[in-house]
Amino acid sequence: MTTSTAAADALVSASHPFARHLEHHARSQARSPRRTWTTDDGVLPALYISHGAPPTFTDAAWMRQMHDWASTMPTPRAILIVSAHWESDSIGITSTVPTELVYDFGGFDPMYYRMRYDTPDSGPLAQLVLDALPDTVHVHEHRDRGLDHGAWLPLKVMYPDADIPVLQLSLPTSDPTRLLALGARLRGLREQGVLVMGSGFMTHGLPYIDWRRPDVVPAWSSDFDTWAADALDRGDVDELARFSTRAPGLRFAHPTVEHFTPLFVTLGAATDPTTPVTTAIDGFIFGGLSKRSFHVA
Repeated sequence: MTTSTAAADALVSASHPFARHLEHHARSQARSPRRTWTTDDGVLPALYISHGAPPTFTDAAWMRQMHDWASTMPTPRAILIVSAHWESDSIGITSTVPTELVYDFGGFDPMYYRMRYDTPDSGPLAQLVLDALPDTVHVHEHRDRGLDHGAWLPLKVMYPDADIPVLQLSLPTSDPTRLLALGARLRGLREQGVLVMGSGFMTHGLPYIDWRRPDVVPAWSSDFDTWAADALDRGDVDELARFSTRAPGLRFAHPTVEHFTPLFVTLGAATDPTTPVTTAIDGFIFGGLSKRSFHVA
């Protein structure tokens, strides 16, 4: 059966890198179909992913890294993702019924505004989220809000078939302590086959990129990435939580911090947040932004 997502993907030019990525996915599935999570698999990891805007769909190597990373894990029963692109004063969730995507970017090829990622009803996932949070926490379902590009763009690369229920949770604060506590509340979902994901960008200093020299990694990005990588490799959550005073190059790497702070939801959801992470993707892209991404057990 051809889905709306597949029908939209079929309109992508065969010469476009994303079309070739879809071919890679189809070949991979034919050769070794992804296996759906069962209780025998135990707890799913939690992920922090660096993602880009629509030009991600032109980067074949990065898409392959993201896709093949997803292939190393059992296919989750559902996905709960916190994106840098939805900040709020209180916790919100996206619509549990099929809703239009949020195309929260501008100036790109019209093909990206025709993309679809129509996932199944996420009502059961929403109930799991509500059950995980204290009764004193009000969670508002935004029935007119679909997934923004911080959610659907990386998921479209990692799970192209759009056959997994997905719910997006808003980012209610930039305070690491509160975000770690939120992640801890969500930890139990991993035992039920839910993939918990924080979506941002390890460095995101777009105003300070020298687009005339896109292959040069600026010091503010490499210094911040090295600092973060060292702390993550040591499981030093306290150091990471003090990023506002400790991280080198912060003013340029994160003029605003929403692309970094989803990391704390991921760490909070870890079985032991002080255990060193497993880095899945590193390196730099788009004028020196760090694409460091990792998972925690």
